Amino acid sequence: MSIIETKKLTKYYGKSRGIINLDLSVSEGEFFGFIGPNGAGKSTTIRTLLGLIYPTSGEARIFGKDIIRDKTEILSDIGYMPSEATFYNGMKVKEIISLSAKIRKADCSAEADRLCERLALDKEKRVDELSLGNRKKVSIVCALQHKPRLCILDEPTSGLDPLMLKEFFDILKERHSGGATIFLSSHVLSEIQKNCSRAAIIKDGRLIALDSVENLSKTSAKRVTLHGVTEIPGSLSARSVEINGDSVSFLYNGGIKNLLNSASALPIYDMTITEPSLDEIFMHYYEKGGEN
Repeated sequence: MSIIETKKLTKYYGKSRGIINLDLSVSEGEFFGFIGPNGAGKSTTIRTLLGLIYPTSGEARIFGKDIIRDKTEILSDIGYMPSEATFYNGMKVKEIISLSAKIRKADCSAEADRLCERLALDKEKRVDELSLGNRKKVSIVCALQHKPRLCILDEPTSGLDPLMLKEFFDILKERHSGGATIFLSSHVLSEIQKNCSRAAIIKDGRLIALDSVENLSKTSAKRVTLHGVTEIPGSLSARSVEINGDSVSFLYNGGIKNLLNSASALPIYDMTITEPSLDEIFMHYYEKGGEN
C-alpha cells in the first residue's frame, strides 16, 4: 500500500518554479530518502503534502486520502519536523512540548519524558535560551511524542552533535521497526545510504531518479588516478578532475583499452582505479539529470 502518492504534483510561486509534475510513491513501512541540493524542491514538496501550501496542479494522497479535502484527518497521524525549528519565545521547553500534545488532543507525557531523557533535553529551560542543537531536540520530541504512523523529516539533523545524531537515528530505526513509515529529506548522502532502503532524487523541482539506494549507487564510472602527470590525455573523456601534487584524478566511464593505451604514452609511475564515492555518484545525477 502506498502511504504517500503524488501524480503530476506541481507548485509555482507566481512564475517561479517550486516543483513540476512530481510522480512519487512511498510504500507503508518504508524508510525512504528524499535527496537534493538546497533549492531543489524538497521543502516545497513536503509543505505541499502537509497542506501548508496549496498545489498549483496535480494531486497527492496520504493514507489513501486527499491532501486538501482530508487534510485535518491526515495530519493527526503525521509527525512533521521542519528544517528550521521556531517556537514562541519565553516559553519553557516543557510548555512547548505540552502545547504540541494538546493541539493533537493527546496525552503524550510519558513518551515525551522518555524522548527528552534519551536526547538529554532540559525541559525547564526557555526555548529562546537554547542552542540550535537543543532547539532541534525540542522539534524531535514534538514530532515523535504521539507515535505517528508517518514521520516526515525535513533536513532534521543540522545542529545535532555526533552522539545525539546517533541517538536520533536509533530512535527513528526503532519507530521504523515498530511499523512507522519514515520520509527523510536530506542533502547529507551518508544519512540516506546508512538508513534508507529506497530514495528519490530531485533536481530543479523535477524527480530525476527513484530506485533502491543500492541501485542508485551503481555506476559504470570509475575514479582513475594517474601518478606522475597533472594533465589528462585529450583522447580520454573525463569529468570531476582533481590535481594533487604530481597526480591527476578523474571520473572515467570509457573503455579500459583506450584508458591503458592513453596512459602508456604518458610518463606515469603508477595508476589506481577505484569505485567513485557516493557523493560523486549523486553529484553526477545533479549535474547530468540522471544520465549514466
